[in-house]
Amino acid sequence: MPRVRAPEFPTNYPWLNTDKPISLESLKGRVVILDFWTYCCINCLHVLPDLKYLEQKYPDSLTVIGVHSAKFDNEKEVENIRQAILRYDIEHPVIVDSEMTIWQNYAVRAWPTLMVIDPESYVIGYVSGEGNRAALDELVGKLIEEYKEKNAINFESLSFSLEKQRKPLSTPLAFPGKVLAFAITATEAKQLHQHEALLGEMTEDSECLDEIIEPGPANSVIQSLVGSCLFIADSGHHRIVVSTIEGEVLHVIGTGKPGLTDGNFEEAEFFAPQGMAFDAESQILYVADTENHALRTIDFTTGQVQTIAGNGEQSHEIVPQSGKALEIKLNSPWDLERVGHRLFIAMAGSHQIWEMNLDTGIIGTYAGNGRESCVDGNLAESAFSQPSGLATDRLELFVADSEISSIRAIGIDENPQVRTVCGSGDLFGFGDLDGRADEVRLQHCLGVEYAQNYLWIADTYNHKIKRIDHRSGICRTMIGDGTPGHVDGQGISVRLFEPSGLSAIGPHLFIADTNNHAIRLVELNTLEVKTLDFRGLCAPDVCVPDRAFGSTSLLGKPI
Repeated sequence: MPRVRAPEFPTNYPWLNTDKPISLESLKGRVVILDFWTYCCINCLHVLPDLKYLEQKYPDSLTVIGVHSAKFDNEKEVENIRQAILRYDIEHPVIVDSEMTIWQNYAVRAWPTLMVIDPESYVIGYVSGEGNRAALDELVGKLIEEYKEKNAINFESLSFSLEKQRKPLSTPLAFPGKVLAFAITATEAKQLHQHEALLGEMTEDSECLDEIIEPGPANSVIQSLVGSCLFIADSGHHRIVVSTIEGEVLHVIGTGKPGLTDGNFEEAEFFAPQGMAFDAESQILYVADTENHALRTIDFTTGQVQTIAGNGEQSHEIVPQSGKALEIKLNSPWDLERVGHRLFIAMAGSHQIWEMNLDTGIIGTYAGNGRESCVDGNLAESAFSQPSGLATDRLELFVADSEISSIRAIGIDENPQVRTVCGSGDLFGFGDLDGRADEVRLQHCLGVEYAQNYLWIADTYNHKIKRIDHRSGICRTMIGDGTPGHVDGQGISVRLFEPSGLSAIGPHLFIADTNNHAIRLVELNTLEVKTLDFRGLCAPDVCVPDRAFGSTSLLGKPI
C-alpha cells in the first residue's frame, strides 16, 4: 500500500499503562504497531502473544500501542478496560477509543487490525485477523534494518507505568472464570471404588458417613465433602482451587505461573484455565486449559495432572475435523460439559462445539461450520459466535453464545438440531431487555447453568444473573441491578462485576464473579447473595498456604 501519514492521536483521551498521553510525534524514529482491539474478542486475545513476542524481540526500536475501540457498551468504560489489561497481562500503552474516532481515522473495518507505522510516522501496511506473527516479524525487521542504514532509528528502550505495577493484584482469587459445584451423597460415596477402604464397615442403610468414620485430620475432609464441594478456575492465578461450599480450602493445584506442565499438584502448570467437568466415579476433574489450547485432567486418586487433548499450540483450522486427542490442535476451549462418556467442549476460538469420546480418546467437531454467525438447523450447517458456556438437561446442550449475546440449544440424542432459545442472534444485537425469545437482549453472556428446570444465565456485560425458560424462551432478571460493583443482598439489589460462570447444586447457585475476584453464593429460594471467604487461601508468592489440605483425595484417600 502507498505510504500515508499516520493520523495523530486525539488529545484528552484516556490512556492506560502509561502515566501520560503519548503522541506519534514523540515516537518518531521507532517502528509503531497500532493494535485495534476490543477485549471481548477472542481473535483480539489471540493476537496478544504475537505482540508480546515482537515487543520482547525488538525492545529498543518497536513500540506497540493498543487502541481499544469497543464493540459492546460495557467495554467503553475505562475501569472495565483496565481490568481487561490486568487480566490479560498487557504491558504496552492503551488509548481508549470509545467513540471509534481513531478507528475511523485509520479506516479500520475489523477486530483485530494491526497498523504498522514506520519511523517517519507513515502507515506502510496493515493486517486484520490473527495468525500473522511471521509476516509482522519480517516487516518490522526489514523496517529496522532500512532505517538503521539511514541512521534514522531511535534505539532506546522505553518504559511505561503499567497498571499492574501501580496496583498489583494480590487477592486470593484473580479473575475466576468458572466455578463447578458438585454434590456427593453418602450413598454415592459408598459406591466409589476409591472409597471402599474407608467404608468397609458401612451398612446398606447408613445415611451419614459421620456414623462410621472416626474424627481426625484425614477424615475431616471426607465428612465435609459428603454433600458438596467447589472447583474454582482461578484463571488469573493459573491454577485450580478446590474447597467446601463454606470456603474451606482442600486443594490448590498448580504453581500459579502460566505454563503447560503435567505432574503432581505442586508442580503442574496451567494457563488461564476456564470450564471444568467432574467424574465422581473416577475422581477425575476435566479442565479446559484455555490459553494452552489443551484439555487437562486432575486425578484426585493419584494426585496427578495430565494433558489429554491438544499440544499447547493454537489451531487455525475451522473446517470440521476429528482424530486422536493428543494429535489435534485446539483453539481456546472455554467450557466443558460431560454426559456419560461424552465430553462436550465450547471451542470459543473456532466458534464451534466439539466432542471428545472419553473411552476412545477421539476428539472432533460436533456442531458449527466455523463461521462466526448464528445459524440454526442441522449440526453441520449450524454456526456459533464464540461459545463460552455450556450446560445440559441431558436432552439438549445449552450454549452461552457470547458474541451474538444469545442462548442456543443443541440436541445430543438422535437427529440432533440446533435452535436459538433467546437473544437476537445478531453480532450487534445486544442490550439489556427481558422478554420472550428473540425480544430478549443480553450483552456478551459467558455462563449458563441448568437448575430447578430453568436456565440461569451469567449476563456478563450487564452484570446480572437472569433466568430463562428454555421451552418458551421467556427471560427474567433475577440478580443484579446492572451497575458493576460488589454488594451482597437480595435479588436486584445485589451488585456484580462481569460474572462469567455459574454452577448449582440443590438450592444453591454459585457465581464466578470475575472482576470482583470472588465466588458468590445464591440461595435460590430467597435470592439472598453472599460472598464466600476462602480462609487461608493466598495469591501465589504472596504467602505460603498450608499445603496439608492437599494430602487427601476428594473422598479422603491419601495421595
